[in-house]
Amino acid sequence: MPKGGWQEFSSADSLKRPTNPAANSIPKAQQTVRVQPTRGGKGGKTVTVIRGLELDAAGFKSLLKRLKTRIGSGGTAKDGVIELQGDQVDLAIELLTNEGYRPKRAGG
Repeated sequence: MPKGGWQEFSSADSLKRPTNPAANSIPKAQQTVRVQPTRGGKGGKTVTVIRGLELDAAGFKSLLKRLKTRIGSGGTAKDGVIELQGDQVDLAIELLTNEGYRPKRAGG
C-alpha cells in the first residue's frame, strides 16, 4: 500500500450513489397529495403549499418548473414541500390532476 494510501472511498463501487427503490414505488394515483393556501410565517402573503408528493429531488425540480410555468408565479421546493406564491390552489390541483396525481384541497 502506498504512503497515505487509505482508500475507503477510492474504489469505483464506493463512489456510486445509493439507489432508493422506495422513492418511486407509490404510483401517482395512490399518493395523498394535499394542496393548501396558507399565510403563516410569510409576512401576511398567501402561498400555496403542496404536500405529500413522493418524488426524488429531480422529480420535485421538474414538477416545480411545470407548476411555475403554468401558473406564472414564483415558487420553491424544500423538505418535500412545494410552495407557490399566491393563492394558486385551483390551478395547482388542475395541473396535478393532469399529471396523474389525485390532489385534494386542504385547509381554507
